[in-house]
Amino acid sequence: MSTRTPQPDLLGIDDARALLRDYRISPTEQRIEIVRVLFARNQHLSADHILAQLTRQESRVSKATVYNTLKLFAEKGLVREVIVDPSRVFYDSNRAPHHHLFHVDSGQLEDVEPAQVQVNDLPPLPEGTDVLSVDVIVRVGPRQSSDEN
Repeated sequence: MSTRTPQPDLLGIDDARALLRDYRISPTEQRIEIVRVLFARNQHLSADHILAQLTRQESRVSKATVYNTLKLFAEKGLVREVIVDPSRVFYDSNRAPHHHLFHVDSGQLEDVEPAQVQVNDLPPLPEGTDVLSVDVIVRVGPRQSSDEN
């Protein structure tokens, strides 16, 4: 008999299954658990954040399964990979077009509405190509003191 209580901060199981099917992803138990955490709300989570949440829920999803599943989700277009630096990748559950503001000191990643960022003068595109998307990450940190004597 399971003593696990339902988690209010999770996407419902039926909604998780439907979401996976919409993206032509087989809804295995592990994938459903990962989707329920990731799509509880619009958020930016690393693989380690997701693994920690699953561990708190007493899930038996392995680290390798989390990483492989997130890779599959990104390949299928279910989530966006946001690479803020070579060692930090976030998985974004907000599928609407948007950009990001990354706080270097805290590691927080925020959504920025497309209307708030203007991209002008793109370079000439190679022949036979079109722009598919433009992803902007604005990195911010504490203001540097200008009190140098």
